[in-house]
Amino acid sequence: MAYKDYYDVLGVARSASDADIKSAYRKLAKKFHPDKNAGDEKAAEKFKEIGEAYAVLSDPEKRKLYDQYGHAGQVPPDYEGAASGYRRGSASDFGGVDPSEYSDFFQQMFGGGLGGGLGGRRRRGGGFSGAEVSLEDLFGGADGGLGGAGDRRRFVQNVEGELQVTLREAYQGTEANISVDGNRLTMRVPAGTRDGARLRLAGQGPGGGDVLITVRVLEDATFELEGDDLITSADVPAPVAALGGEIKIHTLGGKSGTLKIPPESSGGRRLRLRGQGWPKKGGGKGDLYVRLNLTIPKGLTAEEKELYEKLRTLRP
Repeated sequence: MAYKDYYDVLGVARSASDADIKSAYRKLAKKFHPDKNAGDEKAAEKFKEIGEAYAVLSDPEKRKLYDQYGHAGQVPPDYEGAASGYRRGSASDFGGVDPSEYSDFFQQMFGGGLGGGLGGRRRRGGGFSGAEVSLEDLFGGADGGLGGAGDRRRFVQNVEGELQVTLREAYQGTEANISVDGNRLTMRVPAGTRDGARLRLAGQGPGGGDVLITVRVLEDATFELEGDDLITSADVPAPVAALGGEIKIHTLGGKSGTLKIPPESSGGRRLRLRGQGWPKKGGGKGDLYVRLNLTIPKGLTAEEKELYEKLRTLRP
């Protein structure tokens, strides 16, 4: 499978600073956000691709490993990829490459390490798919294994991995299809899940071990999360800000509504919508704060220019 270079995806140089990477991500995520490209599958795929690139390049450790090794599928040819295990020859044959050289990379990038089996790439709809790994592949399979030819002993083992979800998916809840040791499992991400939350599938790992998933919530170009509250921005025409009125807004849950703008509202003012924020652990929701951005219409008519000129003389 061909992978795109994460730096190319975000349109930044390999020497880009953290601020450059974040700025590029926000610009692209806003452009390809599902809210602005409803029904556009290519835009949705691009949005996921941007999120995947940002998740790696915004993390210092993952970026360092990516700069050194590239994609898991692009490590030296004696390997089939971090998520699918080393290419086996015999029980002790790793193609002349020392597997310990790459074990830290696999452990940090994919969470499973050499010990077993959870992997794959995020796919559309909130899950991740792709390569699978089994203990037989990792420890020799049909060629022998740890205990010699024909030994099929299984070891109880926990496996760990990370799951990337968008802020909207974390807010609404979603389901992810994952592959563990050859078995396809469904992981439910509850509504209101926070970044860093640990989810568990008991007894679904190799030999009856547990599958432990750390959820990583991607930044959103439109909404920010502060505690239990959500923050967003809305453009308000200058006349509406001065005289008051109403504007249309969208919540993170996809609902649309109107927001009343009080007279004499200045740019940067935050208005609160109660109960439209993040789901709370004990029930209920936080609030949604809308930050006002004042705008001036383009293509002013002669009459409008005259009125603005009159206003300037009245309010120098």
